[in-house]
Amino acid sequence: MSDLHELWREASLHLDLEGFAGHASIWLGGRLPISGLKVWRLRRDGVTLVAVGDGATGDGRRELTPAQAAMFTAWLAGGQVATCHAGAAAPPAVAALVDPGHPASLVAVPLPGEPGARGALLVALRPGVPADAAVCRQCAELREPFATALENDRRLRELAALRSAAEADRTSLLTRLGRSQLVDAVVGGDGGLAPVMERVEMVAGSDVPVLILGETGSGKEVIARAVHTRSRRAEGPFTRVNCGAIPSELVDSELFGHEKGSFTGAAARKRGWFERSDRGTLLLDEVADLPKAAQVRLLRVLQDGIITRVGGETTITVDVRVIAATNADLPGLVQRGEFRADLWYRLAVFPLVLPPLRERPQDIPALVEMLVQRASRHFGMRPQAATPADLALLSSYDWPGNVRELGSVIDRAVILGGGRRLEVAKALGYAQGPVEGSASQTHGLPAAPTADQPVVPLDEAIARHIRTALAASQGRIEGPHGAARVLKINPHTLRARMRKLGIDWGAFR
Repeated sequence: MSDLHELWREASLHLDLEGFAGHASIWLGGRLPISGLKVWRLRRDGVTLVAVGDGATGDGRRELTPAQAAMFTAWLAGGQVATCHAGAAAPPAVAALVDPGHPASLVAVPLPGEPGARGALLVALRPGVPADAAVCRQCAELREPFATALENDRRLRELAALRSAAEADRTSLLTRLGRSQLVDAVVGGDGGLAPVMERVEMVAGSDVPVLILGETGSGKEVIARAVHTRSRRAEGPFTRVNCGAIPSELVDSELFGHEKGSFTGAAARKRGWFERSDRGTLLLDEVADLPKAAQVRLLRVLQDGIITRVGGETTITVDVRVIAATNADLPGLVQRGEFRADLWYRLAVFPLVLPPLRERPQDIPALVEMLVQRASRHFGMRPQAATPADLALLSSYDWPGNVRELGSVIDRAVILGGGRRLEVAKALGYAQGPVEGSASQTHGLPAAPTADQPVVPLDEAIARHIRTALAASQGRIEGPHGAARVLKINPHTLRARMRKLGIDWGAFR
């Protein structure tokens, strides 16, 4: 057929096989002596045939016997057109496609391809038209456009399956996180965090490194995600690595990857966090805990965008935006020679300083509402609103653990309330009400300081808080009753922090 390109055009317009088959039947009906056509697709199991078309022949599903399947696949591989005259028995290879006593002559065209995109085009001719050599030749010309349409249909079905699987994974993830959507709004963005969010909007559109400074639990990861979702990298990966939780001997392997056999236990090649974050954003949490040697290599990545796997010789170019976060006094560490000054200059291009929760009490009601909803979904309970007395009690507390500590208190309040109310007082450690000192006596939580108490340096306040948790846990670091679980911090990070602050946890055992 001289105008076969029109059929190719139909194939490109209709990616789904059913749409293409319907339009192709109409188009071919005006050019060939055919009454209808049907495409049979062989499923990946190799024994099930599914039909798509205009109903030219019988039902739309056939199960092949092992012998029929073997003959059919051999016929596909051979590529020869098969014919069947009106009312006659079909050749064994295509007998499963043909209904007994069919009123018209048939032409079967094999459509070889990848698993899931193999099958046959079955053409029913008009009454009285024989399946002669000329007709067979014309039908054979249809092989490539219909094989392409079958392949397009396979890819379309695979994409739909992947989309369904991704949606299922998303729903499962949201259920586990107790969220209604993956990207939550920044609570307090129009309140106590408004100045921070203004700076987020300023820097999000560029690719410069961002340094987020703030106390433990103040929401540094939330702000990092806000930068990512507002950037041109929003469709790329957002990955977070806790630098303080990686053993010093494995830092290079985790960040930059390693080659097979580069060290004992390296049984296969591994892509590091920088490679996995390509075209996205990498959050280096607790960046102050990076060893000096790793700081040098991180500086090279920031300067050149080049990494080398451990044990490798080839350089790899990565396109990664780095956001660093820490609660440490980085300028002080630089002055003491514990953190490289040149790396500090690279990371601190655009610093974001997060105020602690005690400095933005106006955000507590919105945070409590969000945390109650999340905890209620997570624990399968009906959400209950916080009373004015609850909010007053929460606002009077100093929150040394910031939003992370508030989340733990709300979780306890929801559990203690059993879905009937919020037990905020009990969750804070008050037996009957806010009695001075009762919180620390009951649960090891520090009591809120009074106005006449002196303000102490941050490291000293953190050290006191850690000692309180160690006393409550009797010197245990890990486990369900350990200080790390109470403080909501990784045990490795806690040990590093205690070494830095000179705290001997053995004294509390």
